[in-house]
Amino acid sequence: MSGFKLVGIAGSFNRPSKTLALVRHVAERASIRYGFSSKTYDLHDLGPSLGRALWRKDLDEQARRVVDEIVRADVLIIGSPTYKGSYPGLFKHLIDLIDPQELRAKPIIITATGGGDRHALMVEHQLRPLFGFFMAHTLPTAVYASDRDFADYAVSSDALSNRIGEVVGELSAFFPEARPAVAAAE
Repeated sequence: MSGFKLVGIAGSFNRPSKTLALVRHVAERASIRYGFSSKTYDLHDLGPSLGRALWRKDLDEQARRVVDEIVRADVLIIGSPTYKGSYPGLFKHLIDLIDPQELRAKPIIITATGGGDRHALMVEHQLRPLFGFFMAHTLPTAVYASDRDFADYAVSSDALSNRIGEVVGELSAFFPEARPAVAAAE
């Protein structure tokens, strides 16, 4: 085990969720390749206090624990469903509760899902600038997946799988000494 921690957060409340499935898939591939320990969450895991919180101190214990894991992670995988060309408001509210210094220089894989190709640039026009404000390192390859890339909430597209492989490979610039926990099947 490398000792590095990966946290994935899907900005979706729905279960099952293609966004959560995508984040979990990317997290699993990165964890296998680099030996990361990992956890993934969605907005449901934060619970109802997220919507009522004006400040991070207003979150209940469960939600505070998830936010603390996000900011302490060595690498993040961010996933968002696309609503009307952007991320959902409650997802943005979660990010607003994080101090910008807490994500500074953190490597982040940005991903998004949507019904079709029309929303594919959401990762570049919405997520990349959001995390740019935090001075985080969003990796060069962003991952967008549409409905046709999934079968029963699992990644089923070779093109999507190849793109995920590209972005997982880009993490090596941040973790050159990381060793897989098991041999990766890349």
